[in-house]
Amino acid sequence: MKVLIAAVIASEHISGVSRHAVNMVRCQLTRSEISEIHLVVGSWQYDAFRSMLPLADRRLKIHQVEVRRKAFNLNRWYYNELPGLANQFAVDIVHLSCPMVLKRSAFGCKVAVTLHDLYPYDFPDNFGFLKMMFNRILLKKCLHEVDAVACVSESTLRRLDMHMPDVARLKAATIYNCVDPGPAMASQSPIPGWNDEPFFLCVAQHRRSKNIVLGMQVFQQLLQHGDIRPNTRLVIIGIEGPETAFIRRFIYDNDLGRHVVLLHGIEDAEMEWCYAHCELLLALSSIEGFGLPVVEAMLHHCRVVCSDIPAFREVGGAYCHYASLQPYPEAAFIAAVRNALKDVQFRVGSAERFSSSRIVEAYLQLYTHLLHGTSVVENHNHLVPSLERGRS
Repeated sequence: MKVLIAAVIASEHISGVSRHAVNMVRCQLTRSEISEIHLVVGSWQYDAFRSMLPLADRRLKIHQVEVRRKAFNLNRWYYNELPGLANQFAVDIVHLSCPMVLKRSAFGCKVAVTLHDLYPYDFPDNFGFLKMMFNRILLKKCLHEVDAVACVSESTLRRLDMHMPDVARLKAATIYNCVDPGPAMASQSPIPGWNDEPFFLCVAQHRRSKNIVLGMQVFQQLLQHGDIRPNTRLVIIGIEGPETAFIRRFIYDNDLGRHVVLLHGIEDAEMEWCYAHCELLLALSSIEGFGLPVVEAMLHHCRVVCSDIPAFREVGGAYCHYASLQPYPEAAFIAAVRNALKDVQFRVGSAERFSSSRIVEAYLQLYTHLLHGTSVVENHNHLVPSLERGRS
């Protein structure tokens, strides 16, 4: 089976979408049924992807393309150029790592897409009105064009069922993100000036839905009330975005420069170091499609304090400490952190259901359904646990 994974997005740093593409490649290369994988990325992404992939496997071909990193140009590339690459490589499956505009009739193979979330519908404040409308149109067009939609969680599938029930009913299934142990931990801290101080970790892009300012408010209150040591830091790792100016302003106005550290673009080995040394992970999102940092923290047996939302409940289960975002989120998170700090620092937990050995079975089953022309949502009882139709 020949697969093309399209992962051309604007960010040069590894984001959730690009990490998902990397993990798809890694897990699919573990199976002999996959004869070739063609990974297509932007030229600005090429080095980052190469550093994270098993280049010695001759089945993997990485292709870099030149295109302007604007939403319009990227979508135009997917619409006009991607079909030609798929036909040139004679692949059986094209899998988009996130929704983009495409012309289905131009492909000579089956096309699937991963759906991470429905932010244009569920959290329009992330975009502004014009971008929100553009992204809603883009999302709806893509999901109606493709042959299959792989939702990263049951929560995402349920949201899809609310907004586009025909798509959810006819062509959508759940395949969790693949989360495996990372590379060997870095020998040095990526935190500037770190001198063995304790720290909380928050892994989130600078978007309003991530509630990073709320996290800093909680952290500040814990400092002021003596719940944590005076030299404790809050390390926020994530790509800068619309909320960056507000985050920096809060740090300045509240004199938190000695305590709050903003990082982005760190290596996987450095990320491993952060999970291994943090006091706990804070995940404060209003809405999520999956919650990759929560699962990664579980894999490292970290304490986790997260907002009480469906996606986090789905992946975190009884492992995490939850805080309600209504009516008093700051007080709820402070109480949850206090409870979490009573636990042993490294807890026993399992993230086996997100392992590559489980997830690759779901991908192969999805692709087999597509190639045989059968529905991805029929005969649900015969599907592996990680490829399921949503339940009411």
